[in-house]
Parts: sequence; structure tokens; C-alpha cells
Amino acid sequence: MALRIPKAELPTELSDNMIKQLGAVAEPVEVVWHSPKVATSNLEFSAKLAEWDAADAGLKSFAHMAVAAQVGCGWCLDVGYFQAQNQNLDLTKASQVPRWRDSEVFTPLERDVLEYAEAMTNTPPTVTDELYASLLDRLGPAAMVELTAYIAFVNMATRNNNANGISSQGFSDACGIPLATRPETSVASPA
Repeated sequence: MALRIPKAELPTELSDNMIKQLGAVAEPVEVVWHSPKVATSNLEFSAKLAEWDAADAGLKSFAHMAVAAQVGCGWCLDVGYFQAQNQNLDLTKASQVPRWRDSEVFTPLERDVLEYAEAMTNTPPTVTDELYASLLDRLGPAAMVELTAYIAFVNMATRNNNANGISSQGFSDACGIPLATRPETSVASPA
């Protein structure tokens, strides 16, 4: 996929900070910088999300990758895997998120979080009362609200990247385990 809009020139300080954090300038920021107000709001809210601590960081990371795999945001999967390595998460699990239903590496709670992330991402959403209640019982109200808001934000970000034509930037190349690909879903052909 090619960028559908050219990159905007970022302020030097912002570029330098991203290079320090990620080793490169993030393409989504370069694209969205055509509207500095939108880009700044997005960066500020992303920073606030990083401060949330009611829900387990690993669960949120896996949920992020599940949304990215479902929406088809290669950049989000790429950077998500890179961040999982930096957060010392289980990289075998991280690499299997796109095919979590076929993988045996996830705990029952992780599987339910991945299912919840996908259910929130479906259009229309397919979250069931049973799944929600089960997660609420195990996570508690604060973590459940946080996880839900986090997944909602990730949906916005992944869909934004996908629509703008942003794809993998090569962050996961520094990691030892390649990302699994999402299994193809069969679509019934019209009769």
C-alpha cells in the first residue's frame, strides 16, 4: 500500500524526539501533521493512554495487535510488536496475535481479551453480554472501562492509518520472531 497523502514536514524537535523513542519518525505523525491540531491532539491523547494503569499493559498490547490485524493496519502491527519487545512481553505470544484462535499460547483471559477486541472492532460491534460480564468479573470495573476505551482509541488509530495508506515501517525487523499473518477468512460467494 502506498501513502495516499504525502508526508508533511514536522518540527525538528518533534522529529528528534520520535527518533530517540522509536529510532525513526513515525509515518502516521508525518501524514497527520498536515493538520497540526489533529496530530497534536492525537499525540497528547496517546501519551495519556500510556499513563493509564488499571488494565494490564500486556492485555492492552495484545488487544491493540488484534485490532490492527483485523483492520489490516500493518504499521500498527509492526510498531505493536516492536513495543511488545520493549515492554518485555512474551514475543511468542505477540507474534501469534493475528492468528490467536489457532494458537495454543494464550491464557483463557488473554483469549477473551482478544475476542473482545475483535468484537468491538466488528461493524457493527458484536460484543456479547456474556463476554463483557466475564471480563468485568475478572478485570474489575476500572480495568474494564480502561480496556474498552483503549480498544476504541486503537480502532480510530488503525482505521486512520489504513485509510491514509500507511503500512509497515520496518520496526519489527529488529525483533527476533516474525509476525504471524492473520488467517484468510472465507467469504461466501454470491449465488
